[in-house]
Amino acid sequence: MVHPVDRGLPGRPPLAEALDLEPHPEGGWYRQTWVAPETVTLADGRVRPTATLIHFLLPAGESSAWHRVSSDEVWLAHQGAVTLELGGSGGTPEPAAVVEVDAARPQALVPAGTWQRTVPRAVDALVSCLVSPGFHFDDFELA
Repeated sequence: MVHPVDRGLPGRPPLAEALDLEPHPEGGWYRQTWVAPETVTLADGRVRPTATLIHFLLPAGESSAWHRVSSDEVWLAHQGAVTLELGGSGGTPEPAAVVEVDAARPQALVPAGTWQRTVPRAVDALVSCLVSPGFHFDDFELA
């Protein structure tokens, strides 16, 4: 999935420009800001950093596609709010829970292998996502 507003074209959100964010395949904008220097070898032989961190901007009215990551993901609120819809861990997403990430609840955990998507809100939201073991696109699945 290609983000409807390509990097450098008119319509790129000002905060995405200021933070040098790029379109994310799931929707929204992102940039990796940190990779742990330590690595871990997983049971299946994959080697990953122990953790990674990104900024993720979701402009008002936008949502992300259903996706899942094979590592735990901690969402950290900075500005605005996101609503996470969790869809279980089966073969396809089945909406089961909703979690708000905002000033009142500034952290939320999405367990490894859980389907998730963000749903539209009225204002832009800037969050960070800490993934452990570290994120790699090979461990990312779109529904």
